[in-house]
This record gives sequence, C-alpha cells and structure tokens, in this order.
Amino acid sequence: MKWYVLTDLEGACRVNRWDQTRVNELTPGKLGAMTMLTLEINAAVQGLLDIDPYGQIVVWDGHGNGGIDERLLSDRAWLISRGTGIRAPYGLDSECVGQVVIGQHAMAGTPHATLAHTYSSQTVEYYELNGQRIGELGCRAVMAGAMGVPTIFVSGDDLANAEARALIPGVLTVDTKQSLDTELALHRPPHQVYEEIREQVALAARGAKQAEPVRWPGPYELVARVLPDCSPDGYLRYPGATKLDDRTVRATADDLTALWV
Repeated sequence: MKWYVLTDLEGACRVNRWDQTRVNELTPGKLGAMTMLTLEINAAVQGLLDIDPYGQIVVWDGHGNGGIDERLLSDRAWLISRGTGIRAPYGLDSECVGQVVIGQHAMAGTPHATLAHTYSSQTVEYYELNGQRIGELGCRAVMAGAMGVPTIFVSGDDLANAEARALIPGVLTVDTKQSLDTELALHRPPHQVYEEIREQVALAARGAKQAEPVRWPGPYELVARVLPDCSPDGYLRYPGATKLDDRTVRATADDLTALWV
C-alpha cells in the first residue's frame, strides 16, 4: 500500500522559537529542530511499517526552508525534499491509503499557541476556506479528502491537535508539547513522543480503510488576508483571484489544488 507523510517543523518536540525555524542557515538551533522532527518522522514510518511491512511511504518536507535532516531519515522513506517548482498536491495522490501529518502547528491567531501561523508566519493574518477560518492542516486535509484520502494521524502541539480533532472526526493525535505562548512550550520527554507516535500511527494505519476523508463540496472560495504593511499582490497570480482591499484577496476554483494551499 501507499502512504503519505506531510511534515512541518514548528510542531516538533523541543521546537518553540522562531530562530529554530525561520533561518535558512543550518544554525545549531535549526539543526537541532530538524533532528527532532526527523526522529518523529522515523517513528511514524516505523508505525506504518508495523502494519504494512512492504508499503511505500512518501514523505514530503513541507517546511518552507527545509525541516528534515536527510542524513537521519529512515531509508524506508521515499522523500520529496525541498526544491523549486513544487505545487499542490505535493506528491499526494488518490492511491494513498492515508495521510499522516507530523510536526503540525496551530493556525494563525490561535491564542497562546506555540509558533502558530498559516503558511507564512511573517505575512499572513488568516485564511478562510468557504467562509471558515482555516490553517495549513485544514487546507491539506480538505485537499486530501477531495482525492478520497483520509487524514488518519496528526502530531504537534496540543492546540494544533485540538484543531485537528475539531476538523477531522476520528483522527488520532499525539501531543509533542503543551503550548504556553508564541515562543514558549512545555515539552514532553522525546522518547515518550516517539513511542506514542509509532503506536498511534500503527493504530491509525490499521483502521485507515474505514477512516472517512474530510469532504468539503466545491467550488472552493479561498480568502487570504495579510498583515499590515504586507502586500497581497502575490496571490493575484492565481486564476480568478481578485483584490478585495489593500490586504485581502479572494479566488474561487472547482479544484482546491488550483488555489494557494
């Protein structure tokens, strides 16, 4: 069987500062964060293999400037690493039995959530999809659902996981840390996180064929509002995008992957 693992960096255990995630350079803080995320991904890969020993596991490095230490990544993973030109759906297809999300953070505007943002922590105030406030996790769960692929597992901070459970009925989650503030968290012991990720991913994989995809009927209307002093003009390159005001753009499409998800 084929499985898809979507990753981000901000939700990993022991990651709670912007200087661990925003920098392009491989600083000690960034490298440490990448190591923590990669070990969580490996735990998820092993959980999938526990149920499907011969499965194909596709991992996408979904963090903007790279979040995976490729030297440490499981040699059973097929990796889509950071590069130019990638677009939605980022290697996900309808052959995948389930989507697993590792390293997730809460959406922009979530009170006291560690490193909360929606796509860009420096430019985006919020996104709305079909009139509902939504973050990266929600957009990608809906995108997967449109292909018939259920999102079966999410790991990240406690508020990211609360967001996941509100959107995805039956999803299994593992908290990597408790959010205390924007750059503050109470982190769990990493070995406990790895053990629980492996166990819960295996449990999720066992029930994947019975899991329900997140299905939102189209057409899809996506609104992006940027922070003060930021321009929304970059969104105007998408077909049908229109500017509502100096900070807000809206577009509609039958296919969600045609929009900025």
